[in-house]
Amino acid sequence: MTGGARQGTVQRVGQVIALAGVAALLALLVWKVAFGNEDGAADELARGKVVEAPAFDLDRLDQDGTLSIAELRGKPVVVNFWASWCIPCRDEAPVLEQTYRRYRDQGLVVLGIDVNDFRADARRFMDKYGLTYPIVYDGKGSTVGKWGVRGFPETFFVDRSGKLVGERISGPVDIERNRDAYERGIALALGSKQ
Repeated sequence: MTGGARQGTVQRVGQVIALAGVAALLALLVWKVAFGNEDGAADELARGKVVEAPAFDLDRLDQDGTLSIAELRGKPVVVNFWASWCIPCRDEAPVLEQTYRRYRDQGLVVLGIDVNDFRADARRFMDKYGLTYPIVYDGKGSTVGKWGVRGFPETFFVDRSGKLVGERISGPVDIERNRDAYERGIALALGSKQ
């Protein structure tokens, strides 16, 4: 076998191996789409299923210590995923603070989950907007898959039994298109019928 023929054979073998690798990845993708059951809570909620709020235990930004969703069982909770670099998050921050102040005497907790952010930037954001509700830090984004978060901001509602209620709100809660869903979610979390 000459050098040129040998080189051609090596190239064909390399191409076959590369093609086999691509085929394997494609097969894995098809299997995941067809049989994967790792939907986030938002997807399950959208299908009408009763969904427990996914567990987490994260460092707090508003004070020392950690906070888990389990510690909030028995309280209605508005869970808001945000980041300091998210422009719509800036628009909704005052609305979330107003919600907390308006309903906290009824036991409502607004809980901010700062995701994929720097702690210092998140704290500056909190100071700038005067946020007084509990805020936890998820720098690596470990919660977003379990909850089914696809963008920022996103807001969920948890009732006193720890179940998700209402609908997930994608985008800021202060715009007209989702204001009714926001108020309905709060009412459901509080245990009011609406």
